[in-house]
Amino acid sequence: MKGFRFTDYIPPQTKQKGDFEQLLNIFMQLLTITSGNVGEALNWLTNLDKQYGLTGGKYGVGDFIQDLKSNGYIQENPEGNGVFIMTAKSEQTIRRSALEEIFGKLKKSGRGEHTTAHSGEGDELSADLREYRFGDTPEQISMTDSIRNAQVNHGLGRFFITENDLEVVEKEYKTQTSTVLMIDISHSMILYGEDRITPAKKVAMALAELITTKYKKDTLDVIVFGNDAWQIQIKDLPYLEVGPYHTNTVAGLELAMDLLRRRKNKNKQIFMITDGKPTCVKEGVRYYKNSFGLDRKILNKTLTLAAQCRKLKVPITTFMIASDPYLKEFVREFTRVNSGNAYYSSLQGLGHLVFEDYKRNRRKNMK
Repeated sequence: MKGFRFTDYIPPQTKQKGDFEQLLNIFMQLLTITSGNVGEALNWLTNLDKQYGLTGGKYGVGDFIQDLKSNGYIQENPEGNGVFIMTAKSEQTIRRSALEEIFGKLKKSGRGEHTTAHSGEGDELSADLREYRFGDTPEQISMTDSIRNAQVNHGLGRFFITENDLEVVEKEYKTQTSTVLMIDISHSMILYGEDRITPAKKVAMALAELITTKYKKDTLDVIVFGNDAWQIQIKDLPYLEVGPYHTNTVAGLELAMDLLRRRKNKNKQIFMITDGKPTCVKEGVRYYKNSFGLDRKILNKTLTLAAQCRKLKVPITTFMIASDPYLKEFVREFTRVNSGNAYYSSLQGLGHLVFEDYKRNRRKNMK
């Protein structure tokens, strides 16, 4: 006689503290905070181990360093000064970790409510599943998920499937999008005991990893702006540091517009992560600076560029990670002139807003 034997459930043992994978996750976080300084990150890790007993004494930080070298995460500086530096493998691992940390935790809301201004069927399959709706085509039906639902809902004795059991794979419009991400690296991004640059870097790395792996036809250019603005490569993001700079938003917007002019597809957008107002513009070879309040000379040039972007049909989405009333006043005026969007976010909510806005903009044509 066949039957089932039930015993007490014994959960699988978790990996012991001090294993390579757990320390690697902490080490990658420290590398982001230290802007890619391997020596400083290892010093922090050693101090954390001393304070919190991360390794338990069996697998030490020295073993971890040896495994980092053996697995290709760090290497000695070719200059021969005994300093460890990150490898390309570490740079990619940090981007993947940022993607998992930020994007992996986003909860799906309004499942299936992918609204668009255009009627008809999408032509790009997404990873989202939703309930069957009248008009869905047979090839959209996920047979594996639908059969599983039928078995759960009706049992195995007499198999049948109903409309309520069906799940379909959501489709999106294949809208190629060119995005420029502007990151403020002025000194205020680390003032007042709050590290704002690390979350901004994590969001940039996660967005870069998402685009390069899932939306390969999209483009992402990353620029940083302080007294001036310059483009950086995706691989340079972990090393990004704040400098003793003012905030030249005008220079950032000018560079962003120049980069987007080179992109052939018509869907273009700018994301700007900042914590302050524009305080600097360049006039010839000199800088005009004023950190006290909103300077009309600087503000007018910034608003002029916002209007130019609107005429070029390039919306600007501003993510303001500060809550001062007069800063909100600047962002409201800037957004009104550009007809873009603005979000006032805490550091914890920054990733959610950036990703949701990016996904939403991909589903529409920005005419």
